[in-house]
Amino acid sequence: MTNSGSVFVCLALIAAFSLGLSSAQNCGCASRGLCCSKFGYCGTGNDYCGEGCREGPCYSSPGGGGSGSGSGSVSNIVTDSFFNGIANQAGPSCEGKGFYTRNSFLEAAKSYPKFGTTGTADDIKREIAAFFAHITHETGHLCYIREINGASGDYCDENNRQYPCAPGKMYYGRGPIQLSWNYNYGPAGQSIGFDGLNNPDIVATNNIISFKTALWFWMNNCHSCLISGQGFGCTIRAINGPLECNGANSATVTKRVEYYTKYCQQLGVNPGNNLRC
Repeated sequence: MTNSGSVFVCLALIAAFSLGLSSAQNCGCASRGLCCSKFGYCGTGNDYCGEGCREGPCYSSPGGGGSGSGSGSVSNIVTDSFFNGIANQAGPSCEGKGFYTRNSFLEAAKSYPKFGTTGTADDIKREIAAFFAHITHETGHLCYIREINGASGDYCDENNRQYPCAPGKMYYGRGPIQLSWNYNYGPAGQSIGFDGLNNPDIVATNNIISFKTALWFWMNNCHSCLISGQGFGCTIRAINGPLECNGANSATVTKRVEYYTKYCQQLGVNPGNNLRC
């Protein structure tokens, strides 16, 4: 072996040793709410939490080389016990009984990889607790698919030219977060892949699409509230602010906060500040 060959081998061994040392030194991220990347470094985002993620709030099951669906870590938090603890409180005659399932929720969550995977471990748990607090309130523990007496109003904003109402269609609340109004059905359908203006009732008949509409609304209006530290009160304002916040309906706000704090307790996380709106 020539001298140059020996030098090359030595350098390769040093590099390999250094990489292994870095990996050993930089893993152990989960306790800080960070992902350990496939190269052994701590951080957030797709480079750390995506393919090859070893530990922490990975977008897929740690070490699984997943596609970044978000369902792996979310499913670890939204267990059968947690989900069914909510759904089982709905009476046997509820239309949502058997419609809202944990499997349909997890399948829908695959389309929203940043849901329940962003921020610290506490941020993640707070977001999931907040989401389920609201859908618990909106649906009566996953009992209602359609808004009570919703058909008494068409929820059509005729001034909205971008998403014009289809003749004879009604845009009352449907689904886990009670999606309402043509200006929500239209863009939700475009994003998810259904005709929200001409076929709004699919939100009440397809359980995966139903959960997707709730997650679509959440990611566009509520997600940043928890991640930015604005608190649970910000999510109430985003969902039903004019009707509940600033003293409009303090009893309803209190009920939402009670669900949220209960779920935070179940998930072992402090609910944080700014709970009311």
